[in-house]
Amino acid sequence: MTMMPAIGRELSNPPSDGISNLRFSNSSDYLLVSSWDKSVRLYDANADLLRGEFKHGGAVLDCCFHDDSSGFSVCADSKVRRIDFNAGKEDVLGTHDKPVRCVEYSYAAGQVITGSWDKTIKCWDPRGASGMERTQIGTYQQPERVNSLSLVGNRLVVATAGRHVNIYDLRNLSQPEQRRESSLKYQTRCVRCYPSGSGYALSSVEGRVSMEFFDLSEAAQAKKYAFKCHRKSEDGRDIVYPVNAIAFHPIYGTFASGGCDGFVNIWDGNNKKRLYQYSKYPTSIAALSFSRDGGLLAVASSYTFEEGDKPHEPDTIFVRSVNEIEVKPKPKVYPNRAV
Repeated sequence: MTMMPAIGRELSNPPSDGISNLRFSNSSDYLLVSSWDKSVRLYDANADLLRGEFKHGGAVLDCCFHDDSSGFSVCADSKVRRIDFNAGKEDVLGTHDKPVRCVEYSYAAGQVITGSWDKTIKCWDPRGASGMERTQIGTYQQPERVNSLSLVGNRLVVATAGRHVNIYDLRNLSQPEQRRESSLKYQTRCVRCYPSGSGYALSSVEGRVSMEFFDLSEAAQAKKYAFKCHRKSEDGRDIVYPVNAIAFHPIYGTFASGGCDGFVNIWDGNNKKRLYQYSKYPTSIAALSFSRDGGLLAVASSYTFEEGDKPHEPDTIFVRSVNEIEVKPKPKVYPNRAV
């Protein structure tokens, strides 16, 4: 494992309060950022340019792209919004009964999926005119408050409070394909599907990540495992930090994890190895996103109030160039084996 000295380039005009999420576009180096300051911002990460901003009626808890100039945001005011930066307009697709925690757009299904603290996920057709009766496709009850969502192809993974994990096929949402319990003992912070579509990584507040597989065969399930991360020993005590963020590299399938310790680690999940640890960021890592070609990594350095209200570093977005050596899996070495 090698240490990198630089933490990346700081973007100008960051949000004025906690960063809830950030995501790169699938077709450019545009970056969408949601914040507790009630804003959704669109940046050109390469040019360090704020291209647009919307202010909502409450803290914005998540956002995702539709295309380069438009996307969706979900809010503590319980609303689901479609936002169009080119036209400078927004409209409300619909509402939940409580704050909406997460949003994903399925290119496979042409649907927006939202997860809320009202213990439901809802699907919306953004092509419908505004108004819930025209855009809402379905409401699906969950066992607890929704904490995190992730999509790969037609598969949707829903992670809720109470350590529940529901796995759906978007083509038939009436029942989960699988109902699981998290392999980790403590509350789920983040779930992210493998780019290969074979499974998902799950992180918890207790400094662990589990690597899971959709295939229920004995052989596939034997490959799952969990590992400790984002912790340190101090005066003989193990100090454990929540793992807030996971982001997979789009080319190599390795992944970054970000914790309340202010560190970003790069992992090779297949070979069970840490490849890199970047220099420490000013405060907790709230969110991570690789660009579409994996050449950039956006890092939200933003205190997540895990220790309550206290003086903390300003909320900052860093964009760092990613060197292949940091993210490319290393070939396994077999000593004393004839080639």
